[in-house]
Amino acid sequence: MSERAPMSPIDNNVATSPPPDSVLLEPQDSTRTVQQAPFLSGHPILPEDMDIRDLPAAQLYEMNQRHFEESIPIERPLMSEPAPISALRAEYENGSASFVAQIDDLIRQGFTSIIRTRGDGDCFYRSLAFAFIDQLIRAEDPELAVATALSNFESQKRVLEDANFDEIVYDLPYGVFTDLIKRIASQSSDRLTPTGLLEAFQDPEGTQTPQYIVMYLRLLTSAQLRTAPDEFEAFIMHPETGMEMAITEFCELFVDPMGKEADHVQIAALSRALRVRIQIAYLDGRSSDGKVEFVEFNHEPDSSGKPLLLLYRPGHYDIIDKNVV
Repeated sequence: MSERAPMSPIDNNVATSPPPDSVLLEPQDSTRTVQQAPFLSGHPILPEDMDIRDLPAAQLYEMNQRHFEESIPIERPLMSEPAPISALRAEYENGSASFVAQIDDLIRQGFTSIIRTRGDGDCFYRSLAFAFIDQLIRAEDPELAVATALSNFESQKRVLEDANFDEIVYDLPYGVFTDLIKRIASQSSDRLTPTGLLEAFQDPEGTQTPQYIVMYLRLLTSAQLRTAPDEFEAFIMHPETGMEMAITEFCELFVDPMGKEADHVQIAALSRALRVRIQIAYLDGRSSDGKVEFVEFNHEPDSSGKPLLLLYRPGHYDIIDKNVV
């Protein structure tokens, strides 16, 4: 199977040293298969002479997915309340020392909290949307930040139309997303606060607000890919086979449908659509020195602005922050 090309040629603002692939890679013949007996944390018990960094990506992905299934509540909300990052460390203490070392590195860098999102294939889009709106709420001038964001979304309608999306397809998701953002600048009792944002994403009343927001971000991502083929087509590959694909087919199979995970090309496209700076910390247990690698996607006009911070573990995204819980 061919490896993915580095993503940096898409845009000079994307980090030039990509993290290990988040796609499912097939184990090579020279790689030993690990007996995946369950451990307390959901990690497999490794042979004494083998390190977690020796695991092929497919087994690392499966190991992490099993960890999620065994360590999270069955009815985890779409978005959880902020928790100390030490709680994440505790989940790995009886398993992989490599993961613990990387979490300790995050703590040394000042990260104090994690906001978890449900692992259902939409976790990247939901996490990014939450972090994006939360940043608007906490902006030095929220009214100006909201006006700038709404102006950009209005201009994105043209991109959606150029991608041949009918207004009937994007109008409702667009309205749900922008109406929530408008509440940030509201002078009435429905003004959006961090607590109100969390409640909106937990959706206790079944309004489907988070689902419509994810749908809108998927449409924006798809439109960026479809309307800028020269920038993206060299990096469009099947996430499981690594085979090249046409952009339209890729979007129809892996971007437009709900529940499909996002990889580098989708992140780059959405960063461009939202005009934001995204930093993703890769917690994969494969660092030789215990350091966490951050990969940046930057399409913010003011490159000095605060980035949206996400945490990636094989197959899943959450939000991390330096705000004290």
